[in-house]
Amino acid sequence: MKRIWLTGASSGLGAELARELLRGGHRVAVSARNRSALQTLANIWGAQVLVLPGDLRDAAQVRQIGQQIEHAWGGLDQVVLNAGTCEYIDSEQFDAGVIERLVASNLLATSHCIEVALPLLRRGQQPHLVGVASSVTLLPLPRAGAYGASKAALRYLLESLRIDLAREGIDVTLVSPGFVDTPLTRQNDFPMPMCWPAAKAAQHIATRLDRRPYEIAFPAPFIFGLRLAALLPKRVQLMLAKRMSRPLREAPQR
Repeated sequence: MKRIWLTGASSGLGAELARELLRGGHRVAVSARNRSALQTLANIWGAQVLVLPGDLRDAAQVRQIGQQIEHAWGGLDQVVLNAGTCEYIDSEQFDAGVIERLVASNLLATSHCIEVALPLLRRGQQPHLVGVASSVTLLPLPRAGAYGASKAALRYLLESLRIDLAREGIDVTLVSPGFVDTPLTRQNDFPMPMCWPAAKAAQHIATRLDRRPYEIAFPAPFIFGLRLAALLPKRVQLMLAKRMSRPLREAPQR
């Protein structure tokens, strides 16, 4: 039975992954900003769940979460850093704030968690650091510059850490999903080929974590297509990407 810290556990892929890990008999510390959604897991799974809500962009809150894990469990065996968000760039009204928000949520917040997690993993059994990036890092896509840049930076960070942490026996796995049906992706205004239900994606990830692969990328045909397209000449890539490009849909008024 592992002691696992899972971020972004309140909805979508994270919530389904929490259920998969709990069904596997593990103890799971769940973090997200939505306390009530996390508490729902605790109401079902009881003492297996440690509810640790907070805004992971706030380093002080993340340190407090780490202290709570240390007090409750003493250490961690696995950390799954899944929390993140997505926005798209409108090149006609370029807003650097979009990049700032995504880097804060997808890279800096994850970095805060890594800082807190590593000392706890060093006290664990067969420690394993897992980060959820994206298949979008394999090929530039229209309007995805901010999201892709934040996830590409996360990919590089984790792959570099894999080298540095190997001498300590801490394995690092990168998760690179294609499209997954979640409340976030349902806001997309474009086709999502080979989109998987969140439960299917979570099961796919959970069944592979024990193997500690360098990367869990899916769906396989979609990943193969992206990797193949990335080998094409840049002129051909641009021609294909221009066909997919469309104006950014105006955000609904709230």
